[in-house]
Amino acid sequence: DEDDEDDEDDEDDENEENGGGGAEIPLPNVKGAVLAKVIEFCTHYTNVEEMTAISTPLKSSKIEEVVQQWYADYVKVEQVLLFELVTAANFMDIKPLLDLTCFAVAVLIKGKSAEDIRKIFNISSDFTPEDEAQVREENKWCEKP
Repeated sequence: DEDDEDDEDDEDDENEENGGGGAEIPLPNVKGAVLAKVIEFCTHYTNVEEMTAISTPLKSSKIEEVVQQWYADYVKVEQVLLFELVTAANFMDIKPLLDLTCFAVAVLIKGKSAEDIRKIFNISSDFTPEDEAQVREENKWCEKP
């Protein structure tokens, strides 16, 4: 339709009036500090070196053995920020960042007990102590000796 084309022209005119980059992009789920960290990742990825792709199965649980040192250092952040980066990468559909941050979370919880993982993710247990004891007993066969 011609009306649709006119609308697009209007948007182009507005952007030109604002210096080309003035269009506002709402990111309600991403805090400013987190966005700055995302931009840091994207800038390095684009201008310095692309991150080595993370493939499964993982060849190591040490991040620096899977990706370059800069990327390994990038995810050495407080747990809260790491989780916010996972959310931001997912929300903005930045797959390399999502892969890296999820890998860092996997490393964080590897070898931890269910109770430790519940604490990390702030998850309350739905089981009574009796229920939990029963589940542990029923699944003893799958625990490490």
